[in-house]
Amino acid sequence: MKKIQLLSPRLANQISAGEVVERPSSAVKELLENALDAGATRVDLEVEQGGVKLIRIRDDGSGIPREELALALSRHATSKISALEDLESVGSLGFRGEALASISSVSKLSLSACTEDQESGWRVRSEGRDMDAVVTPVAHPRGATVEVRDLFFNTPARRKFLRTEKTEFSHLEEVVKRMALSRFDVGFSLRHNQRTIYQLKPALSEMERDRRIAMLCGPAFIENALCVDIEASGLRLWGWVGLPTFSRSQADMQYFYVNGRVVRDKLVAHAVRQAYRDVLYNGRHPTFVLYLELDPANVDVNVHPAKHEVRFRDGRTVHNFLFSTLHRVLAEVRPKDQLEGQAQALVPQVSGAEAGEFAGQQPMRLRAEVTSSWAERPPQGQISEQLSVYRSMHEAVDSLVSNAQSAPPVLPGGETEDEQQIPPLGYALAQLKGVYILAENAQGLILVDTHAAHERITYERLKTTWSEQGITSQPLLVPVSVTVSQREADCAEQLQELIARLGLVVERMGPESLMVRQLPALLRQADVEQLLRDLLADLMEQGSSDLVEARHNEILSTMACHGSVRANRKLTIPEMNALLRDMENTERSGQCNHGRPTWTQLALDELDKLFLRGR
Repeated sequence: MKKIQLLSPRLANQISAGEVVERPSSAVKELLENALDAGATRVDLEVEQGGVKLIRIRDDGSGIPREELALALSRHATSKISALEDLESVGSLGFRGEALASISSVSKLSLSACTEDQESGWRVRSEGRDMDAVVTPVAHPRGATVEVRDLFFNTPARRKFLRTEKTEFSHLEEVVKRMALSRFDVGFSLRHNQRTIYQLKPALSEMERDRRIAMLCGPAFIENALCVDIEASGLRLWGWVGLPTFSRSQADMQYFYVNGRVVRDKLVAHAVRQAYRDVLYNGRHPTFVLYLELDPANVDVNVHPAKHEVRFRDGRTVHNFLFSTLHRVLAEVRPKDQLEGQAQALVPQVSGAEAGEFAGQQPMRLRAEVTSSWAERPPQGQISEQLSVYRSMHEAVDSLVSNAQSAPPVLPGGETEDEQQIPPLGYALAQLKGVYILAENAQGLILVDTHAAHERITYERLKTTWSEQGITSQPLLVPVSVTVSQREADCAEQLQELIARLGLVVERMGPESLMVRQLPALLRQADVEQLLRDLLADLMEQGSSDLVEARHNEILSTMACHGSVRANRKLTIPEMNALLRDMENTERSGQCNHGRPTWTQLALDELDKLFLRGR
């Protein structure tokens, strides 16, 4: 064994750099956070060769006094915290004091700064094996400039893991985008290889914020976004969430901020996924730019070296708040709201390709043209095999179907009827191939997928009926013994009452053994052991679980699908009008149970373009 000895300052900083500086974008993130913490209102970033050759960041913040410049490059040197109490309520983006020391150990770094009360600026560099700081005078306005050249020049093993210039710059650009989305009050510019990529002015008004969102996330996102701003229990959630029809194949347009810090959090991801569960097409990912604000003392940001993750002190409350807010926002979208959004367009129309594969519906705020490329309904798995058990529920479905078809028609009041009195989805004109309803409203032509629309209506009514009746439990003829870990058994024993409210009666039989005696009636053919394990996993990770409700809803969804109007079934005009009125009054009526759109609008000007009218 070699003797124990202190590491040299450079080696210690290079080891620290392994956690903080993974690639050029990592260095940019740390330096941008420092600029924002310094109170900058303008940040200019210039890079070359994807940030490997040069990273230069200039800000107009408070700057750094001459006597503190050398200390700024030291390890664990920071002005943002000074005691343990500060760490328990961090209000800044950075706080560890490792960034500048780590970056300077693997690059040629210089830091220039000038404060408001200094006559001139000063520059500091680290030189030599022991990284001694050398301070020299320099002309510099108020603020600071950090210049990083030849990243990883002295650590070739790290440099060889870098990707192509295009890939590294794409990571770097994404970091700038996240920062620009986090601070609308700050102007940002980005230049790469002498070419301007972004030139963003401070966005203080609502329209300016929308414009920045459109510039960074694409105009199609803001066109298909719902605005959110809810405050309750010391929590505030605001921002933009994409309509379910504006989903993506990857989770690459999801930005979530906690007190201005961009994070990737499992609890947040679960709450958002749960809110979209009933309206999102299989395998698709929602889009959102959301900001959560809460007391800094209620969130721990010191859980990840790169500060990507946080830990909430009351995760259950945060999860429930996020889920209930987004679930309600998505549920309250009605055709009337979406059609009224057409009059509030802020940017030109975009093509269906730009709007995304699933942008087939009219948005709340802006317009997007229609795309007609829809995949088939996802498979239902084994759920359909359970339908024979629930004949009584089938009777309820049949009743709903007959009620919808026999509802009194809502007929137009004549050709001279005031457009303001025309219902959002208008009045039925005809049925195409027994599949689509063609209707006329104030804007033009409405197309409705008959089965998909009626499926959602039936599903929502079944959910309402079932929730009013509550969850009915049924004793098992033969109780099921499940072997679990001691932690899972402890959780089941502590939350026994909560689990019972979900329709399961579970008893602890030993240190690592549970006995299931009752199940919800609708789930009596489910895999008891797997259901219990999944339920306990949710309870231990989230503090709550909607697993039983989700399984109920899967069955109700399938029953609604089988009980709805089928394709090729001819409907009368009154039946079609009754369906349109039901859609206008039903939650989530814009999507069927599987996330496919139920209707779309072809405005009169779009029809005119098809026939070259007015040219």
